[in-house]
Amino acid sequence: MEITENAALVVVDVQQGFDDLASWGPRNNPAADENIAALLAAWQDTGRPVVFVRHDSVKPDSPLRPGQPGNDLKEYVEQRRGLGKGPELFITKTVNSAFYGTPDLDAWLKAEGITQIAVAGIQTNMCAETTARMGGNLGYDVLFAYDATYTFDQTGPFGWSLTADELSRATAVTLHGGGFARVVTAEELVSAVRSV
Repeated sequence: MEITENAALVVVDVQQGFDDLASWGPRNNPAADENIAALLAAWQDTGRPVVFVRHDSVKPDSPLRPGQPGNDLKEYVEQRRGLGKGPELFITKTVNSAFYGTPDLDAWLKAEGITQIAVAGIQTNMCAETTARMGGNLGYDVLFAYDATYTFDQTGPFGWSLTADELSRATAVTLHGGGFARVVTAEELVSAVRSV
């Protein structure tokens, strides 16, 4: 796998509110936080750019709304802010895509000459997937760190329900099969970054 010297890691919504399982229900991939931390360390150690994204929910009952402890980034992510040798950006958003946040992610990536992004974070099939899809649509070479994401069981129309694992697999197939992104593992990304 080829990783550009200025590939940006986009860490989507790794917030304390997602630890509130009473709000979200059963989740998958208990190793996700460890994998996200490994990606952050690899990116920062090699001087590559990192984008931290926080979801500021406008829903009154969301644990992710501003002013609530759940809005804060998880401690291991917050502690990493400002530690990298490369450029860093902090984005807040109220919708699924980090490309619709403040400041403008696309403008920043272009100004930094970045053409490749790696996406990790929460939730696999929501904000992480939407950010990856938009990145692909905008012409970026997108790497989706499948095992550095997680999601929750969900019920949709017609009484249909999917487990978190099923939703994650659907995201991986859609992104990869649809040409939006290359779906990879955190280990593959870390190895590629550290071997350059």
